[in-house]
Amino acid sequence: MRTIDIHAHLTPQCFWRATENGGDWHTIKREKDARGRESAIVGGQRHPLPPRAKWTPEERLADMDSLGVDVHVVSPYVGFYNYHLDTTAAVATARATNDEIADMVRARPQRFAGLGTLPMQDVKAAITELERGMMQLGLKGVEINDHVNGRTLDEPDFRPFWKAAEQMGALIFFHQGGETLVTPRTKRYHLPNSIGNLVDRAVTFATLVHGGVMDAFPELRIVLGHGGGYTCYGIGRMDHAWQVRSEARVHVTQPPSAYLRRFYYDCIVYTEPALRYLIDTVGVDRVVFGTDWPYDMALDWPVAWILGMKSLSQDEKEAILWKNLERLLKL
Repeated sequence: MRTIDIHAHLTPQCFWRATENGGDWHTIKREKDARGRESAIVGGQRHPLPPRAKWTPEERLADMDSLGVDVHVVSPYVGFYNYHLDTTAAVATARATNDEIADMVRARPQRFAGLGTLPMQDVKAAITELERGMMQLGLKGVEINDHVNGRTLDEPDFRPFWKAAEQMGALIFFHQGGETLVTPRTKRYHLPNSIGNLVDRAVTFATLVHGGVMDAFPELRIVLGHGGGYTCYGIGRMDHAWQVRSEARVHVTQPPSAYLRRFYYDCIVYTEPALRYLIDTVGVDRVVFGTDWPYDMALDWPVAWILGMKSLSQDEKEAILWKNLERLLKL
């Protein structure tokens, strides 16, 4: 049985090489604290880097083998979205990252597939890089943030991007990067990630649906990381708002729940009852395997976690672990 991981990040080797001995990578620097912990310094913001983020493709493969993962759909490190940087720097880091991912795929096509990154603060530049990634580099799509410097992706300026993504058949994988909606309220207890991550994903679902994006571009292929956050748990409230509030019906004639199966959702929900609920809500054919490699919020033994679930049938386990992604990405 194959296992295909949609949620496995890359901190590119070109960054590590360029920032040795105090150098910079397109304005991005690297620092090490007294304990030897590495951080990237991006536009004045500090992003901690776990030890495995530095691993080479060969070290990654050894770890994949130990975890029982056959294929990584490699996605960029979210600290390098760089939407807040000058467009020139963001284009340069996106191109370098996408080139490195494409090189990994070309070198080991049986073990790697690729999702790129884009300078989303400049829609025209983002479309240009999306086209290069899809048509020249052989990537399967891109990973993007839930917002672009606070702007949600239903805003009219982003419509050309969605049109291009639909026409190219690009998979869009949503994963938060940097601040979430929780961050202004509190930065304590890791809540901007543990809760804010899930809030942001539900907002992404809601804005794309209520904003009419999913109706305007019916062939879009979107994966919501971390199980879509609070989307499924809160869908009844969204439906009720659609029924009783006129502003919730401005762009859509169907309740939000009618759009649940327009999206895919990775399986990183941490408990078996939560995964069972996700499957029962959206259908097992919309749930895909992800691990969040190489970060501390990843499950320790994700394949074993799925295989050990008593509430899932063998067919459901196989659908999640490989069949759905094999079909979705034509692997």
